Amino acid sequence: MWIGWPGGGIEMAVPAQHEGLELRAVALDDAEFEQFYLGFSNATLWPLYHDAVRTPTFQREWWNAYVSVNDRYSRAVAEAAAPGATVWVHDYQLQLVPKMLRAMRPDLRIGFFLHIPFPPQELFLQLPWRRPILEGLLGADLVGFQVPGAASNFSRVARRVVGASGTDTVLDYDGRRVRVGAFPISVDTTALIERASDPVVQGRARQLRAELGSPEVVMLGVDRLDYTKGIDRRLIAIGELFADGSLTGPKAVLVQIGVPSREDDPHYRREREHLEQLVGEINGAYSTVGRPAIHYLYQSVEVDELVALYLAADIMLVTPLRDGMNLVAKEYVACRVDNTGALVLSEFAGAAQELRDAILVNPYDLDGLKQGIRHAVDLDPNEGTARMRRMRRIVRRHDVQAWARMFLAALHEDSGHISSSPNRHRTRRM
Repeated sequence: MWIGWPGGGIEMAVPAQHEGLELRAVALDDAEFEQFYLGFSNATLWPLYHDAVRTPTFQREWWNAYVSVNDRYSRAVAEAAAPGATVWVHDYQLQLVPKMLRAMRPDLRIGFFLHIPFPPQELFLQLPWRRPILEGLLGADLVGFQVPGAASNFSRVARRVVGASGTDTVLDYDGRRVRVGAFPISVDTTALIERASDPVVQGRARQLRAELGSPEVVMLGVDRLDYTKGIDRRLIAIGELFADGSLTGPKAVLVQIGVPSREDDPHYRREREHLEQLVGEINGAYSTVGRPAIHYLYQSVEVDELVALYLAADIMLVTPLRDGMNLVAKEYVACRVDNTGALVLSEFAGAAQELRDAILVNPYDLDGLKQGIRHAVDLDPNEGTARMRRMRRIVRRHDVQAWARMFLAALHEDSGHISSSPNRHRTRRM
């Protein structure tokens, strides 16, 4: 059973089942969407958890809405779950649910997974409601994070703020044992490989390169349009590389996909305007007739078209200022079935802890970012193949099914420690 918000108003109809899953909807009215979702979730927690890249906003009415919606979710689960069921709660919007649900249904096995970073305590302590957030998470039997550092951040602040005792991997709190661990999420590698091996998709990749003017180097960025993704830093670096002659059009082009995100939020509308202005300035200076230096698309892309873009791109640019994991990096690696291509990856993305053979960069360092892109352009083909082969081995071994199995197996362990090393989890099986 999947319980969640359907993405529309309270009148939105939801089918009873989808692909073998029973569906239960939790409705939000317009005020709750504004205060719980756009407000507390995305203007308070999102920037705070992403290293306060943008200053978080703390408003009491937003917090009240967050409590109310979390309570509604908890009641929906408590009503629907069978005796002794396993409940897996996902992400920062629902951090109060584990404690609320445990009070209603102590028979349940409850896991929680945070898809975004968990900040160091110096930042988390800014949150006026830090204690109830921590108590909410500690209602789970297992609290999972993308990387070991996030798990350690959580355990340290739990010991400091609510008096939990124990280690970074096992906490004792309120008479219960709560286990904490890193479970790096991944992609459906098998499905991506099948699509990337499809002759039709491969033909579309060749067509895309031809439509781009058959350049020597195709660079690609695919990001949800969000200020944490560092798209503006990437564009500035590309512009400077064109300016100093390291890149020249039409021999090199960048395709930048900006997937629409939170369009009701004025901050995100301003981010879009800022990026479009940067693209216009670079294209105005470095394009030739019919051959723009940057091809910018503000739209969602169908899966086959996205895979074709991955196949067409010589260099993938994944340069967020902060990211829990970033699955685009893993998708690109999975799709490179001929072991070619180069990945330029921010060291502040969770994926950097596994994909060590990427060209790792600090997106705050423009000169370092430019050097990383130049390195990718000049990469020796044999070295590039060796790097990609090692990264593909990691992504094939640890796919999204393995991630789910590892988390659920750990959730049902009765005792013992959860390793903070993602390497251990790659070998675990149910």
